[in-house]
Order: sequence, then C-alpha cells, then structure tokens
Amino acid sequence: MALIIGIDDAGRGPLIGPMILAGVLVDKSQETKFKSKNIRDSKDVPHPDRIKMAAFIKENSYSYHVEKTFPNEIDHSLTFGTNLNTLEAKKAAEIINTLNNLKYQKEKIKVILDCPSINTTSWLNTLLKFIKHRSNLTFLCEHKADVNHVSVSAASILAKVTREEEVAKIKKKYGNIGSGYPSDPFTKEFLAKHGREFKDEGIFRKTWSTWKKLFPEKQKNQATLDSF
Repeated sequence: MALIIGIDDAGRGPLIGPMILAGVLVDKSQETKFKSKNIRDSKDVPHPDRIKMAAFIKENSYSYHVEKTFPNEIDHSLTFGTNLNTLEAKKAAEIINTLNNLKYQKEKIKVILDCPSINTTSWLNTLLKFIKHRSNLTFLCEHKADVNHVSVSAASILAKVTREEEVAKIKKKYGNIGSGYPSDPFTKEFLAKHGREFKDEGIFRKTWSTWKKLFPEKQKNQATLDSF
C-alpha cells in the first residue's frame, strides 16, 4: 500500500495569531475522492466551503495532524536564533513523526511539502534533521505544492480552517483585529489602539518589524533588561 503525506501552512506572515501547519495521510483512492470534491488550494476556496471540505478531509483520510505555533513561541525562537523557516521545518517534522507512527512504518510513504523557503533543497535538508524514522519515507519539497498536489491542497484547507478558528477566538475576546496581517487596515487600527493594552496577552508577534516600528521603546527596554 502506497501512502502520501501532504503538508502545508497557514499564517506565516500575520502580526496577530498563530502559525498553523497541517498534514494529512492518504492513499491514491482518497486523493481521487478529494479531487471529486474539487478540493484545492485553500486560497481559492470561500470560507464556508473550506469548512465543509475540512470535515470531508478528516472523514476520508487515514489520519491528520495539526501543529499550532503561537506568537510567544515564534518570538522566542526568533529571539534566540531559530528563524521562521527552521521553526516551520521543526513543526513539519513533528507532523511527519506523528503520522508516520508504528502503525504505518511498514508502508512506503511519500511526503509532499509546500516549501516556505526559496531554496527547496536547503530547507528539506533542515527538515530531515528532525525526522525520527526515515527508512520508509521519500520526500518531495516544492513551491506551489498546494496547487499541484491534492494531498497538499487538503492540508492547506485544514491549516487555513484552523487558523480561521484561532482568529475567531481572538476576535471574540479582543474585538475586530481584521485578518491579523500587517497590511490589513483593521489590523493596523487595532494595533495602534490596543497594542500597548494587550502587549502581554500573547496575541502579537513582537519580533515583526511592524510591531518594532510602532513600539520602538519596547525594544530598547528589552535590550536594557537583557544586558543584566
């Protein structure tokens, strides 16, 4: 039995909320089912349809796994020398290690990843450092994998829906944050009005340039504290 793990992310760039990675474990027949439901890159699917698709994907895959990386973890990693691409490689490896468990390690599994880095070879080599069991795995790491491979499209749907759920939780508690992306006018307005008020709530990525430009004194204070 030949299996496929598709992996994709959502929310790499936002100032507010978590980065999400998702992976799905499927076979060829399940991929065919996904194609029959027109499952495709989440960016091309309206929100209501994404929710329906996510339920179908979960019901029609061998397994799936989602990793949520919240702003405090992102900031901690970037502050102490782990860039976002490496952090994403670690999270992708956690998905692979979870899905490629003892139940499936006797099966040949092709892992297909939508690469977040310009250099696909270098990023894949970083990822491989964190894989626990590799003997049954082969890897394909490419750009636009979420468009070219339905297993990765399915992962992109799960990642996007999870990201939207997390953003909805933040909005329910704090009000309209927009999409969380720095270019969003609603996000900009929320940050300007409430950035100081909610700075310690764990919703902002304070290592982002947008935050540093708006609150430069916070960076100076932090540098002073770190010097002791």
